[in-house]
Amino acid sequence: MAGGPPSAETLAAFFRHPLIRKIVVLQEGQPQATAASYEILPGGPLAGETWNALVGRLKTPYCLFVPETVPLVLGQRALERMIAAAEATGAAIVYGDYADQGEGELRNHPLIDYQAGSLRDDFSFGPLVLLTTKALRRAVQRYGPLPQHRWAGWYDLRLRLSTDQLPFHLPEPLATVAAVPDGTKGTHFAYVDPRFRHLQEEMEAAVTAHLQRLGALLPAGHRELPAFPDTFAVEASVVIPVRNRVRTVCEAVASALGQETDFPFNVIVVDNHSTDGTTELLTELASRQRALVHLRPERTDLSIGGCWNEAIYSPACGRYAIQLDSDDLYSGKETLSRLVDLLKRERCAMAIGAYRIVDAGLKEIPPGLIDHREWTEANGRNNALRINGLGAPRAFVTALLRRIGFPNVGYGEDYAVALRLCREYRIGRIFDCLYLCRRWEGNSDASLTVTQANHYNLYKDRLRTMEIEDRRKLNGVRRWRS
Repeated sequence: MAGGPPSAETLAAFFRHPLIRKIVVLQEGQPQATAASYEILPGGPLAGETWNALVGRLKTPYCLFVPETVPLVLGQRALERMIAAAEATGAAIVYGDYADQGEGELRNHPLIDYQAGSLRDDFSFGPLVLLTTKALRRAVQRYGPLPQHRWAGWYDLRLRLSTDQLPFHLPEPLATVAAVPDGTKGTHFAYVDPRFRHLQEEMEAAVTAHLQRLGALLPAGHRELPAFPDTFAVEASVVIPVRNRVRTVCEAVASALGQETDFPFNVIVVDNHSTDGTTELLTELASRQRALVHLRPERTDLSIGGCWNEAIYSPACGRYAIQLDSDDLYSGKETLSRLVDLLKRERCAMAIGAYRIVDAGLKEIPPGLIDHREWTEANGRNNALRINGLGAPRAFVTALLRRIGFPNVGYGEDYAVALRLCREYRIGRIFDCLYLCRRWEGNSDASLTVTQANHYNLYKDRLRTMEIEDRRKLNGVRRWRS
């Protein structure tokens, strides 16, 4: 048992359970329990040394890991069901759904299935994780003791365990926990908070070792860009997909049109059938600004990725396509020039800057500057399979985009393209702030429900699963079967 210190009430419930013979508490400090057989292991539940010590102490066929500190109540026959799943499937890791206990209300909290691409270090296994002792010992014997990571011990271990067989998700409510607010508001950017740099370095080391085991690790280096015909009307296009952003789109357009360059550029706004006055506003602006291209797709089934396709396949699109969201701003008038210069000078397929998180009034809010300095020339394209995004603003070579296209989705479309490009080509980085990312109530990811968050996470995991298989094929490794 781990993650704590668990409450005396929670501990007592486990001690009373007939399937529990001994509890090993992976937490510094003495838990407040009265009658029990338990052992304290120093280091905390995330440390590699803790799990190394645990493997040698386990005397039962299974280990129950409790990652969170919130009070929980075991579901009816929860442990019996988890053990039955482990015995039936042979999985080293079994986890299940749970329920949130609110004020007089019990809400189901479903989780998503684990897949090969579930490499996010924040993948949620819920409040109960059953581990098979035999598999734990095999992981240490085969790959050696876990590194002395302070934060990435559990992450490294579960990646090892998933190499032979994927964790098994049992879609049953196995526990009830104290309710937490729906969505990810306030934590959306936690994974790139610069305060967690050491944690990120440990996580990168763990995922790099895992990709090596899978045969999906790419060496340093990249392909040279092919030659493209010189058939573009302008050098660069700022692409702004928009739907119902009458409050912010004018400022975004003005920010784009106000760029100072020594090359011709335009601004392509793809208006996805807005109904709040955005269309009329853009029509009026385009009548006064020759550099503003107002595209209105014929299709009515497009999401953000589909709108990007409308822009990049348009004859009006320039040699380079540069992203700007309809509720964001460039931080200065040199953003476009700097991105295009990097693409040309280093012959990159994609260039990415740094951005600053601000509120609706453009005041900086935590965590402030997001520069993704975890990116390295040698290992950035491998670590990209762990993180949930590569940054902003993003600039692309249009001819390459036309070869691969964007998936027609409203979340993760940029990540899909970035993974595909960095598999072969160079990604250039600028670590200075070029972009202001505004957080306000209108953001599409401002307050996600559990269902929405699951859908988005499942999709990005799926992208990573596909990318892992493509990289394995690139390395001459057979398709991974689990």
